[in-house]
Amino acid sequence: MSALTLTPRALYEEVAEQLRQRIFRRELEPGSWIDELKIAEEFGISRTPLREALKVLAAEGLVTMKVRRGAYVTEMSEKDLRDVYHLLSLLESDAAGVVATTATPAQLQALQDLHAELEAAANERERFFAVNERFHMLLLELADNRWRSQMVADLRKVMKLNRHNSLLKQGRIEDSLKEHRAILGAMMARDAKATVKAMQAHFAQGLEAAT
Repeated sequence: MSALTLTPRALYEEVAEQLRQRIFRRELEPGSWIDELKIAEEFGISRTPLREALKVLAAEGLVTMKVRRGAYVTEMSEKDLRDVYHLLSLLESDAAGVVATTATPAQLQALQDLHAELEAAANERERFFAVNERFHMLLLELADNRWRSQMVADLRKVMKLNRHNSLLKQGRIEDSLKEHRAILGAMMARDAKATVKAMQAHFAQGLEAAT
């Protein structure tokens, strides 16, 4: 009985992940209609697990369901972006302040190691995106509040709808690295207030580049 109930769940979750990655890679563009029949045929599945997958993506904010029109990839308005960045700034700056005061030397070293990877990825955009996310998620993990971590993870999924536009702007990656150095420097100094301020500045600059 348990195997029968787990299999459909695994299927729709896998379909959701496949669609999520297509959205992040811009294979499904913001505002585009999601052709359920075509995708179901491509994946070799019925429309039931596909519709369940679309519900998951709609709950994450990546897909918008329109009555009698179907599912569309969410388009981010400027207000949407400002709202997402505002919340991320609040949540991640708070987490950074916690880490500045509570992290062990080994944990700070782990952040330094990831930052070194980030510096090395400055000329590889996709790798930079991936390492940058790992840095931020590690910081949240070290701050040890699972509710905050879940909220940020969901918000970061939505932010990816626009991330390419923000980091493609001339000089943004270099500026982002400078901001990360400031965050890490404040953490290493165990200065919680400076760490919070540096993280808030990081998101303010990110928002400016994204809009």
